[in-house]
Amino acid sequence: MKVERRTFIISGGSSGLGLATVRDLLLHKAYVAILDRAPPPHSILTSENVKFCKIDITLVDEIASAVQAVVLWTSKTSAPLGGVINCAGVGTASKIIDAHGNPHSLDLWDFTLAVNLTGSFNLTRLVLEHLVKVDPEPGVDGERGVVIFVSSAAAFEGQPGQTAYSATKGALRSMTLPMARDLSRHAIRVVTIAPGVFDSSMTANFPVKTRRSLESEGIVYPKRFGQSYEFAKTIMWILDCPYVNGETIRLSGAGRLPGKL
Repeated sequence: MKVERRTFIISGGSSGLGLATVRDLLLHKAYVAILDRAPPPHSILTSENVKFCKIDITLVDEIASAVQAVVLWTSKTSAPLGGVINCAGVGTASKIIDAHGNPHSLDLWDFTLAVNLTGSFNLTRLVLEHLVKVDPEPGVDGERGVVIFVSSAAAFEGQPGQTAYSATKGALRSMTLPMARDLSRHAIRVVTIAPGVFDSSMTANFPVKTRRSLESEGIVYPKRFGQSYEFAKTIMWILDCPYVNGETIRLSGAGRLPGKL
């Protein structure tokens, strides 16, 4: 897909992996609509190729309003929709039965699903309503756009306390192929990335012992946490390569999470 002068909607684009993706897309002269609770850095916010919509990803009315605003924006910029990249997410932790014998909080379960799974689903379906109407690219494939989900290594090897988190990330992985099959007649691809352990605001709080354990035993090569630019480059490769479809791509340095850190 040609990225230049196409508009990509990115949830969670104000920080972390989402922000790295925004920066890379802007370098390739794309237009980016950021949907997040907080605005991106000022240097991003002031770009004429960026539109920021403040939303709560758990509120479908706010998502719908933001999507409509972005569609109106594309009519003004003449930069048609190119896809949606679902980077918004939360990392939650709770054992199914805690040390005091209490069951997993239902509120925490509902919140985790609302952000990671239902939020991604709602944003994607509402964007697709418009993406299927975009003129196809010239050429034999006639591609219209790309949907990207962000799963996790926890979809494959969830840690203790990650029942809710792993459930959401596993569901995103499972959605990928059937959605790709649904959208084939519209020439829209669906791809999921499952990152391993990346440097982020969440992993910054890992104890030193946990970090060293992951680097020395959980990651094969390179023996370090992933960097946000590596995630962004993977996004660009997916957008650029039309034959990547219906897949979940592990981005992990050949790492596999152990049963216990």
